[in-house]
Amino acid sequence: MAPMTEDTVRPAAVGPTAPGRPRDPADPPRTGWSVVVPVKPLAEAKSRLAALGALRPRLALAFARDTVAAALACPAVGRVLVVTRDARAAAALRALGADVLADEPGGLNPALAHGAASALRRHPRSPVATLSADLPALRPAELARVLAAVPPHGRAFLPDAPGTGTVLLAGADGGPLRPAFGPGSRAAHLAGGATELRLPRVPSVRRDVDTPADLAAARLLGLGPATAALLRSPMLAPMQATAFTFEPTTRSGSVLLDDGTPVPFDGPAFDAGGLRLLRAGQRVRIRTTGEGADRRVVFLTLQTFPDPEADAARP
Repeated sequence: MAPMTEDTVRPAAVGPTAPGRPRDPADPPRTGWSVVVPVKPLAEAKSRLAALGALRPRLALAFARDTVAAALACPAVGRVLVVTRDARAAAALRALGADVLADEPGGLNPALAHGAASALRRHPRSPVATLSADLPALRPAELARVLAAVPPHGRAFLPDAPGTGTVLLAGADGGPLRPAFGPGSRAAHLAGGATELRLPRVPSVRRDVDTPADLAAARLLGLGPATAALLRSPMLAPMQATAFTFEPTTRSGSVLLDDGTPVPFDGPAFDAGGLRLLRAGQRVRIRTTGEGADRRVVFLTLQTFPDPEADAARP
């Protein structure tokens, strides 16, 4: 994990404003930002990390905990409002100091619009920003630089690291945010008239995590404590086993651990390893979840094949 410095926790000064849209010193001072963070039901979150099995919802919650904790530690932020209908996430994030709003049906963008409207009703003098919940490397100082760059009027957004999505959408003047998150959201926000923030030195704000490669990139930036602790879980430690049974129709079967214990696997666990067939007696790499009679394989592949999630998670 990257070393902690004064700047990673609380910066001495906020960074520059966006090029071409400087903040007018005559503008009235802003009160602390209201930051809205949407959190999907944990059972549905981070589907592209499905090979992690039972660890996936726990990882989604760890991402959210690190994101909310960093936002609350940002000196420019007055409060964080989490929009979720997941009881476990609500309890964990409320314990960090976030306000929790019940989600409304309709998907991500209605949830964000609901959260932003609620923030304006509660704190009408505060500017509002929406922030992705999957920023496990987020640093308070970098978030402060982004918020300081938001122009005093209109909407502005920060694209994600690949440059096609959006991690933050903000407005300082109390107008509607009109979120358009989802595939191609950068283009959608540009088409809707929002200003793109082009800022150096804010990689932790742009690094959302959807894939194993994203997680590896976030690790290089320095993960927050909740995510870092979870990735030390023994559930990610690869094991060796021997293929015992395999049913091609269902792609399910079982393996024998080196102590002779049989452990079953299902179709999704088999598919996650990129295999087409499996023969009895082949040596495989596996990850498991559960204990005793409930233990099952959540990932298996041949010893010579990669395990992207475990490889990304290891130091």
